[in-house]
Amino acid sequence: MKILGIETSCDETAAAVIENGTKILSNIVASSSEMHTKTGGIIPEQAARQQVLSIIPVVETALSKAKLNSSKIDTIGVTVGPGLIGSLLVGIETAKTLSLLWKKPIVPVNHLVAHIYANWLETENKPKFPALALVVSGGHTDLVLMKEHGKLNWIGGTRDDAAGEAFDKTARLLGLSYPGGPAIAAEAARYRKQNSDDKLKMFPRPMIEKDNFDWSFSGLKTAVARQISSNEEQISKEKLAAEIQEAIVDVLVKKSLRAVNKFKPKSFLLAGGVAANKRLRERFQLEIRNIDFCVPSPKLCTDNAAYIACFAHYNHSPVPWPKVTVNPQLTITGQA
Repeated sequence: MKILGIETSCDETAAAVIENGTKILSNIVASSSEMHTKTGGIIPEQAARQQVLSIIPVVETALSKAKLNSSKIDTIGVTVGPGLIGSLLVGIETAKTLSLLWKKPIVPVNHLVAHIYANWLETENKPKFPALALVVSGGHTDLVLMKEHGKLNWIGGTRDDAAGEAFDKTARLLGLSYPGGPAIAAEAARYRKQNSDDKLKMFPRPMIEKDNFDWSFSGLKTAVARQISSNEEQISKEKLAAEIQEAIVDVLVKKSLRAVNKFKPKSFLLAGGVAANKRLRERFQLEIRNIDFCVPSPKLCTDNAAYIACFAHYNHSPVPWPKVTVNPQLTITGQA
């Protein structure tokens, strides 16, 4: 089965073709990140306008690189939420139009759950069920127990700022560029290279001892703001970045390990844009024991259409094209 995936939940315009749920035939992403770097963040209307210009060339390039035409596509998978409503509409209306022209079914895709499916791509060792998955991105931090494809239980999530949002906001406080996660990681790596013995305990680890699987990063952001405004000790930007990164990573890893001990899954899956963070990956690789640890390559962690198509392969429930609608608040709470 060959599936065309379309992803426009935020600022990227992406299309990909996946064969049999694992093989990437093409994976095209047109990013407007340079435009958003100038404004220090994403302006939704500008993102959607750029996607209107990009979506058809991106889809055409995905098909061309896969060396396929529309007759060889079996299904179209498209993100319906969560995301920016204007951006989502660009992808959904494109998918509906192609579905009508090509007479192909559409599979609506939950963008958050689809992030997890990056772990099924380009690997011979597929995750084993039951699996515990941590989806950590700019807008979401969620822990999900997957019993099998299509059967998910939400275990916990953020009560305020997501981990990626905390990276972006604290990076702005430090005067670093957008996106904040890679900027802080780069500064932190420079500091750690020269100060590998530093324990990095300056900032609080919110809710780390709470007997639940929820997160909260707004207090960390406040602590960073206070430190920067006073900074009587003239602490370097590199050290502050390292302290921020270690605080976020500590909480994500320790609370996830607590869930692993409770639910005893066969696999632990890391996914989402923040999963590309090298320090986070290293910590999980060091501390996950006796079960499979799965994490996609960094290029598959950030928004792309390959995992959208992969989700559609393993959760193939097509709906008639007029009923495919945008749902910007779609979450993975409760039973999915």
